[in-house]
Amino acid sequence: MAWQLIIIVAMFALLWLLLIRPQRARQQQQKRLLESVAVGDEILTVGGLYGIVEELEDDDDLVVEIAEGVHVRMSRRAVATVVKPDEDEEDAGDVVDGEAEPVHDELDVPHGEATVKADEESVRDGAPTASPASDRS
Repeated sequence: MAWQLIIIVAMFALLWLLLIRPQRARQQQQKRLLESVAVGDEILTVGGLYGIVEELEDDDDLVVEIAEGVHVRMSRRAVATVVKPDEDEEDAGDVVDGEAEPVHDELDVPHGEATVKADEESVRDGAPTASPASDRS
């Protein structure tokens, strides 16, 4: 009888150590992140939108600019993370002067040359062909 009680208590302790405690730490970390959001920060929302915080409102709302001249009001809880400037530089590594660098696949086609098939031919054998634009509704 005593062994069963010890096993049950040990299982609850293990559950607390592995699940509840780390979850509380993540919640505290997210709370600190949401409280630290300031005007001018670039954020990523839980919906996947990037934007720059333009204004903080008293009722836990933010005014965020998601495109030039486009401002949205959202809840502070919708912020997934604050984007650090270092991440932008890493992502822009394959862009030169505003244009993407060409990606060269391992093809036998020399650089700058490509084979173009007629409109009726498919790129893959057996793939359906597109109907002419005049037939589409």
